[in-house]
Amino acid sequence: YPMINEGAKILAEGIAQRASDIDTVWLTGYGWPIYTGGPMFWAGTVGLGKIVEGLERHGVEVAPLLRAKAEAGEAF
Repeated sequence: YPMINEGAKILAEGIAQRASDIDTVWLTGYGWPIYTGGPMFWAGTVGLGKIVEGLERHGVEVAPLLRAKAEAGEAF
């Protein structure tokens, strides 16, 4: 979940243009399991609301973009 949170910050800061850019880096550079589609895609399958809840439960500050997308029922 923290990785998704950091991905949301990267998008908000304009470091990456698309969530799929983050997925590509993790899939090809860091060995993220390819069958999940990458962390940002996977977050959509789990549900952003669930990710926000998990982060809050552990006292992690939720990225504003992640929270906004979760509240809107969107995915990356």
